[in-house]
Amino acid sequence: MQDGRAPRIRNRAPAPVQITAEQLLREAQERQESTFRAPKQRVEDFEELHEYRGRKRKEFEDRIRRNRGSIKEWTQYANWEASQGEFDRSRSVFERALDVDPRSVPLWLSYTEMELKNRNVQHARNLFDRAVTLLPRVDQLWYKYVYLEELLQNIPGARQVFERWMQWEPDDKAWQAYIKMEERYNELDRASIIYERWIAVRPEPRVWVKWAKFEEERGKYDKAREVFQTALQFFGDEEEQVEKAQAVFNAFAKMETRLKEYERARVIYKFALDRLPRSKSANLYAAYTKFEKQHGTQSVLESTVLGKRRIQYEDEVSHDGRNYDTWFDYARLEEDALRTLREEGGTKEEEEASIERVRDVYERAVAHVPPGQEKRHWRRYIFLWLDYALFEEIETKASDYERARQIYRTALNLVPHKQFTFAKLWIMAARFELRRLDLPAARKILGAGIGLCPKEALFKGYIQLEMDLREFDRVRTLYEKYIEYDPTNSAAWIKYAELETALEDFARAEAMFELAISQSALAMPELLWKAYIDFEVEEQGDREKARSLYERLVTLSGHHKVWISYAEFEGSPIPLPRAEREEDDDDEEVERKMVPGNPELARQVFERGYKDLKNKGLKAERVTLLEAWKAYEQANGTEADVAKVQGMMPIVGRKQHVDKETGQVVEDWELVFADDEREANPTSYKFLQMAHAWKAAQAKKTSGSGVLSGFTPSTFKTTAAPDSRTTDGDVDMREREQDDASSVASSDE
Repeated sequence: MQDGRAPRIRNRAPAPVQITAEQLLREAQERQESTFRAPKQRVEDFEELHEYRGRKRKEFEDRIRRNRGSIKEWTQYANWEASQGEFDRSRSVFERALDVDPRSVPLWLSYTEMELKNRNVQHARNLFDRAVTLLPRVDQLWYKYVYLEELLQNIPGARQVFERWMQWEPDDKAWQAYIKMEERYNELDRASIIYERWIAVRPEPRVWVKWAKFEEERGKYDKAREVFQTALQFFGDEEEQVEKAQAVFNAFAKMETRLKEYERARVIYKFALDRLPRSKSANLYAAYTKFEKQHGTQSVLESTVLGKRRIQYEDEVSHDGRNYDTWFDYARLEEDALRTLREEGGTKEEEEASIERVRDVYERAVAHVPPGQEKRHWRRYIFLWLDYALFEEIETKASDYERARQIYRTALNLVPHKQFTFAKLWIMAARFELRRLDLPAARKILGAGIGLCPKEALFKGYIQLEMDLREFDRVRTLYEKYIEYDPTNSAAWIKYAELETALEDFARAEAMFELAISQSALAMPELLWKAYIDFEVEEQGDREKARSLYERLVTLSGHHKVWISYAEFEGSPIPLPRAEREEDDDDEEVERKMVPGNPELARQVFERGYKDLKNKGLKAERVTLLEAWKAYEQANGTEADVAKVQGMMPIVGRKQHVDKETGQVVEDWELVFADDEREANPTSYKFLQMAHAWKAAQAKKTSGSGVLSGFTPSTFKTTAAPDSRTTDGDVDMREREQDDASSVASSDE
């Protein structure tokens, strides 16, 4: 074993001699040392016996003298005297011990056990009588006493002991033991009387239930009902008393169910549930639900389940009144109950009661206003008001519109609009007025919302309402207010221009776009420029105008995506100008006439974009533009055009530099463009080009392959890391090829 580790086992083969677990245990037992045992003494005559007894008594007396309060020493002394047949001496020792501690229960039990072992029954009776007189609250002594009398078949004596015991009003187990003894000897009337005495001492619900169950089991059903009725009269009809007596009601109803008196059981359940709040009668309601599932009709069962769920929701909202999800579920439960009642054809009074229950739930729910002035606390709460208003508008039979209107007004007055607002609340209130054919009221609500707390969703809702009404002048006014509120919102400018386009006021739409792009600050201006260009292309068919927009855009941004979009625009066909279009062109089924694009202009734009990105030193963007250019040439150009773009593609090389922070040499990957090398090192580039030409010529002689010119670029997809196909070996091979080409060129010169 090294370093505290177990030794490594080299030979894992089984041993030739196997040892079983049984053998190990047997050997361990055999090897145990024998415990010390006192030698046995043999008494030959009475003289030795008297000497032995005297010596033992002296030892016991000495031990008692040293530890007089030890009941164990006294018990051992007395039991030894009894084992020697000296019962008088044994009793004397026990009596001396009782003088020391007369309330020691183990001492009394040892004393009586000694007498019983030696069949001194009368002495044992006398001892039990003394013990229970001295210690009447120790149930163990009474149980032993009763057991002794019953064991001797002295039933009157046992009954007399129980009677003495019952005078002390012991716990329930003692009464139950007395009753069981009477049942064992078929004295059922006596047992019933004992139950009655037990009830007088301890009138608790479980005792009443046990008594009634006893009467039911012996076939006295009328007596059992009388017991339950007496119990209910004893507890009374008040809420607290009925709550305490729930077990009695439950047991009474179950007994009637067993006797197939279902109506009586239902009356008992309802009597108790009507006098108890739902939060305090969960167990009783569960029993009632189970009863109705087994013996009730479908309608009664559904109402029972509904009541049980109400209890659950009441319990949840009582713990947390601002748990709005629970309120939603509770209100939905009551609304479903109302719809079910209508489908089943309930009476008008029942329907009104159900509507009032729904209103009560909503009123209690909206009373729990969220704390603080943070909008996140109000998001769920405000939907309670919306659902409440919709219920009053749709579900109530008379469609109480005035009540719904009041709900909307109360909700609008409750929300702190200076801190935050809810556009949905304003819009739904306005839509409600619109459904009531009160258009001025709807406009007044939305106008007040915009004036009090302008919000993007509020503007959109108001605009959509006026659009549905085809009030385009009002829509224009709203868009103007919208743009005044947030002039940086590109979507608002675009929607305004689209409105003018839909109304075929193209001059106004174009002016709107011009005004929009002239703004100093815009959110997502690229969307606005794209919408403007699409308008000029699709709606106007004006290539010159679109071209001028692209020129302005590349001047402002110079982004590579703008250059790519510009080039693709020049090479793509566009619809005819609007002035040259025929009337049939407006029909969607007729194919629109297009003006073809100019590939040369597209190539010029690609070249301009490439040079602009090159001047800015943006290598990754140049690669993206070249990829788009290559894809365009593959679709529209010749092989020479594709080869030209392919020749402009970069290769991936390695570059070493010293890190300023760590001072270590770091190797990075970089993109090397052919034109960059041509401008930076014209002499070496020309020499390298000659080397590649010589290599191409050699390859043509040997294999007849094509001629290589310039760099042999590798397609580059991403700029974060080199192409997975380009490895260190590839770069080293290129370097060796360049060295070989240089040596060959030198020899040719």
